[in-house]
Amino acid sequence: MLLGIDIGGTTISLGLVEGTEIVKLNRVPSFQKDASLQETIDYLIEQIEEIITPKVDSIGIGVPTLVDVAKGIVYNATNIKSWTKVPLKDMLEKRFGITVNVNNDANCYALGAAARLEEEYQVVVGVTLGTGTGVGIVAGGKLMCGDNCGAGEIGSVPYNGKDFESFCSKQFFGSRGWNPREACKAADNGDHDAIAFFDEFGRHLGELLSLVMYSYDPGCIVFGGGIANTYPYFEKAMWRALRKRYPYGHALDRLVIKAMPQEDVALLGASLL
Repeated sequence: MLLGIDIGGTTISLGLVEGTEIVKLNRVPSFQKDASLQETIDYLIEQIEEIITPKVDSIGIGVPTLVDVAKGIVYNATNIKSWTKVPLKDMLEKRFGITVNVNNDANCYALGAAARLEEEYQVVVGVTLGTGTGVGIVAGGKLMCGDNCGAGEIGSVPYNGKDFESFCSKQFFGSRGWNPREACKAADNGDHDAIAFFDEFGRHLGELLSLVMYSYDPGCIVFGGGIANTYPYFEKAMWRALRKRYPYGHALDRLVIKAMPQEDVALLGASLL
């Protein structure tokens, strides 16, 4: 049995995993914003103690930042002010006496998504569309992290005077006065502004996916995060932009793109680290 943990800005999810099934799931509020490092570690240990059993062989943890994967050191975690350099692997291994693996949350999502796919692909890319834009790459069934866990940080690539994350995440919705749920409801009601907004979002995402194709040549791209629930609204515009931007049509004809917005996917991936 494995224990997967997904640490988010508002929620920490912990799950016991057998195979690809989560047999027990706990969700608790994330750390207090002004909590010290010791307070956050103590809180995390308390939550692990609530769910762990003697049958757990290892713990996998996804965090929203870059990680020294070999040493399990977390650097400058988004939304966790006290986590500037945290030897999380060593801390938890000393406490629980089992192997602990730590990785970026988008990488965990990609690994979980690849495990949930019914078809096998040589390369699967997971793209998380939430507060930010995360990208994880699974090649030959294994994560491709890079030397510094930054192989998928293409949301930070310059684009339109900003970066891709500014146009392919909730930041873009907020800049236009929308949130995903309201935009969906408006588009359902035939609101022309909402429909045009999703077309524009899809165009920007298609540009991002062209970079994904040039960089990783995946057979499957999977969308996660809250915005993945809106996939039907931007799918056509995204494909149009991708086909216009990426010249190798035969590759796009074989490419599979789907949404997998379930909240437990990253937790599953964390357990498989």
